[in-house]
Amino acid sequence: MKYLSQLSLFILAFSFAACSTTGLTTDSSSTAADWEWIATPSWYDHTEHDTISVVTWNVEHFVDDHDNPYIDNDRENEPDADLAERRKLLAESLIDLDADIVVFQEIESAAYVQSMAEEHLEEMGYRYFSSKESNDWYMNVVVMSRIPLGILYSYANADTYILGEQDDEGNPATQNFTNNRMLSVDVHVNPNYSFLLTGLHLKAGRGERNEGWRLGQINLLRDHYAKVFSMDPNARILVTGDLNTVPGDREFLQLLGRDTDMVFVDPLAGDQSYTHTADDPQRQLDHILPSDTMIDDLVPGSATIPMPFDAETMRFISDHLPVMARFVTVKE
Repeated sequence: MKYLSQLSLFILAFSFAACSTTGLTTDSSSTAADWEWIATPSWYDHTEHDTISVVTWNVEHFVDDHDNPYIDNDRENEPDADLAERRKLLAESLIDLDADIVVFQEIESAAYVQSMAEEHLEEMGYRYFSSKESNDWYMNVVVMSRIPLGILYSYANADTYILGEQDDEGNPATQNFTNNRMLSVDVHVNPNYSFLLTGLHLKAGRGERNEGWRLGQINLLRDHYAKVFSMDPNARILVTGDLNTVPGDREFLQLLGRDTDMVFVDPLAGDQSYTHTADDPQRQLDHILPSDTMIDDLVPGSATIPMPFDAETMRFISDHLPVMARFVTVKE
């Protein structure tokens, strides 16, 4: 299994590299998201975006009003009666945050997000709604964006190791049950600024098995990132989402990659900035982590945990608080 996974990644990397002569720009000023034959929409004016803001938010069992016959779950089959009010308050929060890109976790589908945006956020300019949804579960990661998106990378089909665990036959334990909750997508801000955005909702729970599960997911991500950086050492990568791990945990440190040649930075480090539970935050489960090639673009002081409403209302919307950061995309 391990060798097959390595072979698949090699083929993926080779396929990307093969595009470089006609599609993927590889000069020193490029990033891994610069593709020659991805068009810029005529409506998009990149001069309006000398900075961009990104929000990540786990919105807690946020489902639509319809029963998906392929998903057997009480929350999805018969949504709570308070959902309409939660949807309204979420929309008001998003208007207040006014983010260029929002990465949702625990939301049912990209179609649902698009419908909500068309109903409640019509003036906000969101045109992209991207996801790779589970075939049989309702909690997904969805990216909503005003900024043009490029190629979507899904990890849903990949099996990852549950480190330190064995299956019933004594083989290294693996899983792909929750890997649909990991995705990356190229973001094209302007001709000189693009980056790879990752949205995550890693395995929940404490204990060694869940920690090993998350470590396997993180190792897959870092393997992908290594391929990206091998093509472009200057690539920018932004990791966002509910990691279900807090600063200092071994999974969190593994993702940051300190003392390696592929480092991510926690802009909220040392701030005691907690995101869960929303009305009485005690843990920071939700994160925005730029690569060290992107951290200099972070607007100083812009990494925050915003609260558009009071604590009680925020808890009514979700058990998590959002995290927000802004990045400079035009260099003087």
